Order: sequence, then structure tokens, then C-alpha cells
Amino acid sequence: MKKIMLLAFWLLSLVALKAQNGNEPMKVTDLLRVRTLGTLSLNKDGSKALFTVLSTEPDGDSKLEFKNNTQIWLANTDGSAEPKQLTGKDNAFQAVFSPDGKQIAFVRAVEGKSQIFLLPLDGGEAIQLTRHKYGAGSPRWSPDGKKILFSASIPFKELLKDTLLNPGKELPGWPMEKPGLDNKQFLKSNNAKADPDGNMEEVRTYLAGNETDRKAKVFTKLNFLDETDVNPDMSFSHFFIQEIKADAKPVPVTKGFYRFNYAEFTPDGNQLILAGDIDSTEHPDRSLEGQIYIVNTDGSRLRKLLGEPGKNYNSPRLSPSGKWLAFQYGNTSFVNVPTLAIMPLSGGTAVDIPFDRSKGNITWSQDDQFIYFSAQSNGGQPLYRASVTTKKVEQLTDFNSGIGGFDVAGNKIAYIQTSINSPFELYAADAMAKQPRKLTQFNTAWIASKKLSMPEKHSFKNEKGMEIEYWVMKPTNYEPGKKYPLLLEIHGGPSAMWGPGESSMWHEYQYFCSKGYGVVYCNPRGSGGYGLDFLRGNINDWGAGPTSDVLTSLDKTIAEGWADTSKLLVTGGSYAGYLVAWIIAHDQRFAAACSQRGVYDLATFFGEGNAWRLVPNYFGGYPWEAATKATIERESPIHYVEKIKTPYIIFHGDNDRRTGFVQSEMLYKSLKALGRPVEYVRHSNATHEITRSGNNRQRIDQMLRTWEFFERWIHPTK
Repeated sequence: MKKIMLLAFWLLSLVALKAQNGNEPMKVTDLLRVRTLGTLSLNKDGSKALFTVLSTEPDGDSKLEFKNNTQIWLANTDGSAEPKQLTGKDNAFQAVFSPDGKQIAFVRAVEGKSQIFLLPLDGGEAIQLTRHKYGAGSPRWSPDGKKILFSASIPFKELLKDTLLNPGKELPGWPMEKPGLDNKQFLKSNNAKADPDGNMEEVRTYLAGNETDRKAKVFTKLNFLDETDVNPDMSFSHFFIQEIKADAKPVPVTKGFYRFNYAEFTPDGNQLILAGDIDSTEHPDRSLEGQIYIVNTDGSRLRKLLGEPGKNYNSPRLSPSGKWLAFQYGNTSFVNVPTLAIMPLSGGTAVDIPFDRSKGNITWSQDDQFIYFSAQSNGGQPLYRASVTTKKVEQLTDFNSGIGGFDVAGNKIAYIQTSINSPFELYAADAMAKQPRKLTQFNTAWIASKKLSMPEKHSFKNEKGMEIEYWVMKPTNYEPGKKYPLLLEIHGGPSAMWGPGESSMWHEYQYFCSKGYGVVYCNPRGSGGYGLDFLRGNINDWGAGPTSDVLTSLDKTIAEGWADTSKLLVTGGSYAGYLVAWIIAHDQRFAAACSQRGVYDLATFFGEGNAWRLVPNYFGGYPWEAATKATIERESPIHYVEKIKTPYIIFHGDNDRRTGFVQSEMLYKSLKALGRPVEYVRHSNATHEITRSGNNRQRIDQMLRTWEFFERWIHPTK
């Protein structure tokens, strides 16, 4: 019955979409019109919703440069009034209601550091609450509304000398890994003068000064790459509580050389539930475990609730009564699906709630009876709820949309949804997500004038018996009997998942369809959203297996009869940049290809990418180990570079440290030396997130440059 209802909903949605399709083509600059909703929060009775809206606006007087602006909005969930903007100065984030619903706390940058502000909802200006020297973020109200809990990131060198966080000026219990020196020698404070010609203490003081002045970067940690640069420094996240009154000072709850990533008050306001890792004697870069703790709000009586070697316990969420603790756990490998479980906070046996999908945004119903969560599944990101009594999971929304964020209060759910006809809108519904009401028109209004292409879902079974789902989008102005270019789009990750609810690709798909291209995309083996076995389907097989899946989806689309096989194109980013390179080294059918921020030599990626753990997780070892070395050579596209003859454009950002950019230089230089038709584009200061949250001019540049390159080869007379 549920499948019939979902099918009926989908058919009705298609009818509605076709009815409201406009006539205007999607433009590349329409990227700037998409408004992104996020960080949703409901008040106690669910009558009002706080959310953020990210908009793009001109940056100064330039007609070419644009900046992102995020502000906080308020909506009545019954739709009785138009949503209203609450903030308008600078960017504002992470808004949450006070327990009585009369004011909100939110985060805004002040002199380069995030700080917490309070805003009364009955009128008045926002008041800055915190002036914390380390900044403040992720605010949470105490149950009585008299205090704010917040997090801050403390640099290691500051933590060493902070009299509140490290009153005894103690040293870490784990080794600093400075070769030839123990912790005391490495961190020894002295009053020696800096003298390059002096004794050892004076030389060390001189060298330390060079590090402070950034004349040298000295690395002793394993994870020395952040998203934008090489970074020798360490920092530790800690939690603080501050009373809501004038001149109040933040009081630290957590201390030490450990990282905490989550905290929430117990319902009585006397304790906190924490998530972090303080058990290990290993350097924090080496320890991948996670534990869950409970501690008094003054920081006393810290005790472990959950944790064991080789396991990561995370995402703790207390039920409203405080009786139950929900959490997730799994092994420390990246290629796994964590298990959702519950246990009595007072102690007892944990009970699993089986569901073979990766779950996010775990939220309790107010009566303690259900746990709500979203999970990527079968091309969508539906909302689910699990019964505490029966442990059964119900699907509340469909596979044809994506739930980007939600909250539950009273008997209401509010959620941010991406659908085919609009990438972000706010909805409210009852506790079963029935009778949804659209509360916003941020994107729907301008998209109504656009002519859209509707994805058609298909599937097939690959040689391993896995069900592979794929979607086909015809050109916007498709006419039966005509032939059109066909673009194969591939997702990254490799554990990402695409479908009609994927907001990050919404505009790109529609743009290429408006340019007269058909688009096909699929979720090959190794994608998320199809369970653990499917997720692990590309272990030791990043190339040939996934290639077979994506090319089969292409072949089946071609078999429909409308694609021009002389004008086949392929593009993808990150892992998909890798797969594009692999494909064109093994298949010569494409007129042109595009790789963005890809991985091309797995041994080099191990050294230059901050996502280097993908190598041991997927290939079982390290590049110097004989068996692993043979595997990653076999799986690296650079080893097949002589076979690449397809016209090829390669993109990378100057500051992309997630995959590293040296490999793209290697691939380009190799192809250039071979005399192949290749073009290489580097975007200044761009990170791995260029196409999602990067400079808007560069986002447009990359999409336009890809289209222009494709046009050279499929329409050479233009």
C-alpha cells in the first residue's frame, strides 16, 4: 500500500510540475538566484520556525563579484502570516529559541571571531552576550532559560598557558611525536634569549621565534592538512556555560588536551551529555574512537557512558523526559553504516534499532515514543521515524525529494525540502509528515517562469546482482525524432548519492538541459543510500566496477533512441573526477570530458590530500606495502595516461587540500607531453568546495568553461 501511495504522489507531482512549467530557459546566472535554507529550529509548541536563508548579492560596486549573505527568518507553521526576516546586519547563523520562546540566541562574527547574540522577539535590537577570547558557537539554552551553553576552539599553544582550562599548566598525556624529544623537552618553557649562535637552549628559543613569526612551519602531527593549507597547529573544542546577565563570564565545563564535538543539557539542567574522545593515550590525529559521557555543569564528576576500543560512539540525543539516550555507533572505518541504538540513561542494556542506511539529525518526539531522522536512500533523502517500543522504522516522505533539515515539536514537523521544481523551501506538517504546507516561496516563485526538465527514474541489475538506479533528463526543448548531445554526470565521494532531491546539482542539471543536452546520472556500486553491502561494493575496485555501472546507465539511455552517439560527454568532481579519467583511459566513445578537483594517483593522494584515509579504508593498506602498492597502481588513472585521447578539460582549486592539486598537474603535464588535446584550469584561492560554497564568480566560470569546452568538440563550427 505504501508503494502505491508513493507512486501516486509521484505521478501527481509530475502532473503539477508540468502544469507550472514556464517558458524561460535556465541561465548560468540563475545560480545566483537560488536561496539556500538551513539550521531549522522550532519553538516549544511548534507554532514558530526559525531558519536561516543564504542569498547571493553584489559585492561592492562590481557587476562581476558576488558575496553570500546569511540571515535569520521566522515563520508561523500554520501559514497564517508571511515569513519575516529578523536580522539584517552582517551574517547571522545557528539561531535557537529560548525555552519560553520570547527570544532567540544566534551567532555573528565580531572582529573576526564568532560570538553569541540575543534578540527579543517582541522588538528591539540584538544584544551581544559573549565576548569570549576564543569565540563562541553552537548555542544551547539551559532548560530554565538562564544560561547558554556554547562551544569554542582553543589553539594548542593557548591551551598550554590558559589558567582556566589548564590551571596546572600540565602537558598532554599522549606523545607529541617530536622525534628525539619527549613532551617535557618539546614543550619546555625557558627564559633563554634567542641566539642562533648560542647554546642549545638559545638556539631552540631562536627557532621557536621563527615558528611564531611564520618563517618556518614545523610539522609533528599526522593530519597536517586542513581544507586550504598545510597547518602545523592543533586546536581543541571545549564547552562553556555563561549566565544571561550583564558582565557574566563563561565558565569552562570541559578541559584538557581532548576534543569534544557535542553537548546538551539534561532536562533538569544539572548535567550535560558529551561526545568526544578522552580515553586514548594516542595522539588525537591517530585516535579515531569516540565516547559518550555525562558530566555536572560545573565540570565535576565526568563519567563514561559508552565507549570501547575500535568503536566510535557518537550523536547522543536525550529524550525530552531524560529517560532515554539515543546514539549511534560503529567501527572506525569510513566505509560503514553506523547503528542507531537506545539505552536508559540510568544504565542498562543498549538496544539496536536496525536500519541499513546512514542516519542524520536524530530528534526525539516530545512524548519519548519516536526517534525521527533523515537518511539518504534510493536517490532521495526521506524523513523517517523509529518506534521506541517496536523498534520498527517508518518512512514519512518520498524518495523523489530531499529533506535537508527538520525539527519536531508538539505534534508538528517542520522541514526544508528540495524537490524537482524547487531546490529549497520550508514546509510544516503533522507528526506523520501528512498534510504538508509550504511556508515559503524563496525559490518556487522565480522558478515558476522557468522551463524545467523532469528526471525519469530507471534501474537495472549489474553483474553482482546489485540494483543500480539511474535518472534520465531529456533536453528542455526536447522534440521526438531529433538527436541530442548526452552528458553523463558522475557523483563523488565515492559514497555520495544523487537523485531528484540532490540540491547541490539542481541548477547544473537544469542548465545543461536548457542548453540542449540530455543528462543521465546514476548511483554506482559504492554509493551511499543503498545499505552497507552496496556501500562496500567498490572496495579494492574504484575503477572497473563503478565504470561498468555508469556506462551501463549511459548505454540504456542511448537505447532510448534520442541521443547522438557522436556527441557523448562526461563530467564529474572529486572521486568522479577520478572516474572520468579512468573511463576515458578505457573507453574512447566520448567527444569531450571534464574532471574537477579529482584524484588521479592514489599514492600521491595519500601524501597530499587531507582525505588520505580513503586509501587504507578502501584498499586495505598503505602505498609502501607490496599488496596495496600493486592495487593502487592498478586503480590509479595516471598509470593509463597514454591511453587517454579524449579532448579533456581539468579543473582544480589552488587551495584544495582535500584531494590535493599536484595530481592534476601531473595528469595535465603528462597529457601535454603526449600531445593530447587537454586544457588545465586553476581557480585562485579555491578549495574543494568551489562548486558548492566557493566564490560565485568562479562557480559560474567553471560551469561556463565546461559548457564552452564541450561545445568546441560537439559543434566545432561555432
